[in-house]
Amino acid sequence: MSKIAPGGPGISPTWTSSAKDIIGTSLLKSRVWFTVGYGILNEIYWPSCSKPQIRDLGFIVAVNGEWFEVKRLHNYTLSTPSAELLLPKITHKHQLFTLELEIIVDPLRDVLLIQYKLEGNGAKLYSLLSPHLSGNSESNIGFITSKGMIAEKDDYAIMLAADSGFNRSSVGYVGNSDGWQDFHQNGQMTWEYEQAGPGNIAMMGELTENNGVLALSFANTKEGAQTLAYSSLATGYPNVREQYVICWTEWFKFFNFPKSDKLPDVLLDAIKRSMAVIKSHAGGTFPGALVASLSIPWGYAHKDTGGYHLVWPRDLVEVGFSMLTCGMLLEAKQILSYLISIQLPDGHWMQNNFTDGRPYWQGLQLDEVAFPVLFAVKLQEENLIDGMEAAVENMIQKAIAFIVHNGPTSPQDRWEENSGINAFTLSLMIAALVTGAHSKFLDKNDAEYALKLADDWNNRLEEWVYVENTDLDQEHQIDGHYVRINPNNCPAKYGYVDLKNRNGQSIETYKLLGLEYLYLARLGLRHPTDKRIVDTTKLIDKALCVNLPHGPYYYRYNEDGYGEHEDGSAFDGSGIGRLWPLLSGERGHQAVLCKEDATDYIKAILASASKGGMLPEQIWDQEDIRRYGLYKGRPSGSAMPLIWAHAEFIKLIYIHISQKPIEQFACVTDRYLKNNQKSDAIYWYDTIACGSVSSKYKLWIQASSPFNLHYGFDGWNDIQDQSSQPLGFGMYGVCLNLKNLAGKRINFTRHFENNGWEGRNWEVPVT
Repeated sequence: MSKIAPGGPGISPTWTSSAKDIIGTSLLKSRVWFTVGYGILNEIYWPSCSKPQIRDLGFIVAVNGEWFEVKRLHNYTLSTPSAELLLPKITHKHQLFTLELEIIVDPLRDVLLIQYKLEGNGAKLYSLLSPHLSGNSESNIGFITSKGMIAEKDDYAIMLAADSGFNRSSVGYVGNSDGWQDFHQNGQMTWEYEQAGPGNIAMMGELTENNGVLALSFANTKEGAQTLAYSSLATGYPNVREQYVICWTEWFKFFNFPKSDKLPDVLLDAIKRSMAVIKSHAGGTFPGALVASLSIPWGYAHKDTGGYHLVWPRDLVEVGFSMLTCGMLLEAKQILSYLISIQLPDGHWMQNNFTDGRPYWQGLQLDEVAFPVLFAVKLQEENLIDGMEAAVENMIQKAIAFIVHNGPTSPQDRWEENSGINAFTLSLMIAALVTGAHSKFLDKNDAEYALKLADDWNNRLEEWVYVENTDLDQEHQIDGHYVRINPNNCPAKYGYVDLKNRNGQSIETYKLLGLEYLYLARLGLRHPTDKRIVDTTKLIDKALCVNLPHGPYYYRYNEDGYGEHEDGSAFDGSGIGRLWPLLSGERGHQAVLCKEDATDYIKAILASASKGGMLPEQIWDQEDIRRYGLYKGRPSGSAMPLIWAHAEFIKLIYIHISQKPIEQFACVTDRYLKNNQKSDAIYWYDTIACGSVSSKYKLWIQASSPFNLHYGFDGWNDIQDQSSQPLGFGMYGVCLNLKNLAGKRINFTRHFENNGWEGRNWEVPVT
């Protein structure tokens, strides 16, 4: 037998399905995160939860002249010792054998241990390992040693060792000379290649015993990987398991969900499981960094690492609020510290980043600037920022300054698709301005300006994202509705929105619907029974809701293209959006605010979970397509678990008990619901011209640097000049009193101190 495997470099690699049964990690020194799908190990991350190192680690059972790859049997159970302990025991059953697996991470070492037990007359067990070191499988090198199987690439090395050893092993190129191909072509293990690579490689080992422990170790050298693997095995599986359990048990002693003793066991267990899932996405070396998901959506169809194992500030704050509901105060403070550390000098946050702070996507979403402000103020209210005051003050000042200078339009919405004004982002910015002004972290002048700007944006919100008496409203017998987004510099009743992921299609702005408006009531800008809210909810429940046997689920918006194709094939830049369980949580919040029962929404989210309680980003909404593992009401091929979904579920239970959203602030509800605060001024932004202005308002022409306003009326008559004055946060403005100007047109342009004339004339009709 040749020592060198033939067939390099192997077929083009892919990742695995994102449908995870369960995930897990340790809470001490180890830097290993594991995922499980179809009853075997999938991507394992090291040395951070942003870096997948293997595709999968599975098993073949040979018995009575037949062979079976256990992940393809689809006949297994999964259990854990308790809801909060992500220590999976997996049992694969076949009429000829039973294979039991238990998986833990060594708390003290970068090692994952698998305790295995195979029962069946004449059955033999083989391990299958597919390395993707450094998130790339195209240049891995693998070789067989007397101690086990080793793969390496650059500064990454892994070793798979067994406490009882391997009878024989082989390494080959995927699709040509790997162990699976050996069984597929020969019905048994006949190849024993000792070396393969560089390329897409896979390793197989025939285990000496049917009852034992496997160690998969990670290090920067093959020697280090071997040392870690064997020191973990030497410690003994029972001892390592005990340490793993103790770490999680001690952490959960801080768990303190309100009125938890009154909750049904199924709900309390689901909250604990969700909190454990969220904690397992934490960044280890970088406290407070939590990736959105330890999965790669539709990973089976591509090889790039563009998964969800990145930090999104939005998701991070959503999770932070859920941590607060559960009494996990240290984690909440760590999240705030991390947010402070990765804030950019101009005050905004990256669209997403690796756990160490390196940027990935470069988009700008203003909800990701507003959310951290709300979170910081919430921690201030809870007296959780002692010793952090100066850093928090600096963070809030920079973030609000960025909002002031760049709002109210956002280059991207929360779905990372369209620019414009949407109710979700706008409501968060308004709430951030108000809470920031009340936080005592702003000086008097800045605070007053922030409140006035918030009042203006709140006053004009319906002008931007609400329509009345459209054919859609008439069809559904409502007065009007909130639109998903308004990307145009005109009323939402007109214009079009480009549909992302739909190959250049567009839709009329007023016809595009979404659940963004629900945050108007959730944050306290509008009363939940405001007729505009009620009418939109009526429309949304008809247009975006699908009632499945387990409850109501919602699409992000009509004509969504982010999901599988009609035939079930993977999203590839276009597709059809599917149902999002977390949106059942958002709709459930609205139900509670309206004094309605949220039980159906809670049940719907619970029913979407995997065998191990993982909540998916999306679930399949059509008839079953077994070829792609798609079943109606079950997780689709998008991300799972999604920590945002777990956080939304926890917060839904919280409001169900407390009757108040965790993100709501008294200073906001008092201002806009109790006192019905209105604005007497409109603040001009070049990015969103205000159209006609009522003479009952003052008009502030403003800009981000000092200028001289050159203006006249009705075609540049009665020309005047006026110098700008500081407003706050580095903004400058000139106030025009419109009281006696009804029927006139204001013409203006600006001469800036540093850049001269702006080179454009503006016109504003006064009504």
